[in-house]
Amino acid sequence: MSEVSLIIGASGGIGRELVSQLAENGDKVIAVSRSGFADDKWPENVTSVTCDSNEESQIAEVVKKLKSDDQTVRLAVCTVGMLHGEVDGVDVQPEKQLEALNEKQLSAYFSVNTIIPSLWVKHLVNVMSDRAVLACLSARVGSISDNRLGGWYGYRASKAALNMMIKTAAIEYGRRAKGTALVCYHPGTVDTALSEPFQANVKPEKLFTPEFTVSQLLKITRDLNPKEGPYYLDWDGEAINW
Repeated sequence: MSEVSLIIGASGGIGRELVSQLAENGDKVIAVSRSGFADDKWPENVTSVTCDSNEESQIAEVVKKLKSDDQTVRLAVCTVGMLHGEVDGVDVQPEKQLEALNEKQLSAYFSVNTIIPSLWVKHLVNVMSDRAVLACLSARVGSISDNRLGGWYGYRASKAALNMMIKTAAIEYGRRAKGTALVCYHPGTVDTALSEPFQANVKPEKLFTPEFTVSQLLKITRDLNPKEGPYYLDWDGEAINW
């Protein structure tokens, strides 16, 4: 039985950096993405897996392969998420007022930000190591108690729903995968394609590189106690109110 680190959404800015840092640390890494890594030359300890997480059957196949290879997951990070862009022909942009709400956009937000991570949490419960971490990228704006500005309805709601899924799953993981700490991680504003259109009002010292936020995530999750979770943490390791 061997342990691996599993990075879901590994072709994005944060996902790619996670693969890079973990591989450099000597971890055996499985890099999962929808598009694959045809142009990348990863070291021998990285295995690239193509998986469309919109199809649950493909998620199940990845986990089935882990089992058949006698592999358990020491660290799983789901970096899948979206704030803006095109999803199935729908142009998604954060809503500034109620009139901007529409069914297709809301469905897109929940599909990517809530449902996909939740399905990974569902299937991973049987392959986590005795001492493990399962983290999903959340956002501070997903905090219900901390919402003072409003706006960004779909993004906020889908991240709040993700937080609730993780908080609820942690109860069942506490029975079935007792050694796994579940984490909702707010990476801050990271200089990636997700935040690019919204960086104008961000102070330079608050615009983080993928290298920084990934190193913070790996440091913060290194010694988490599963019995004290689930955790909702920011890039500095500070707890965020659910």
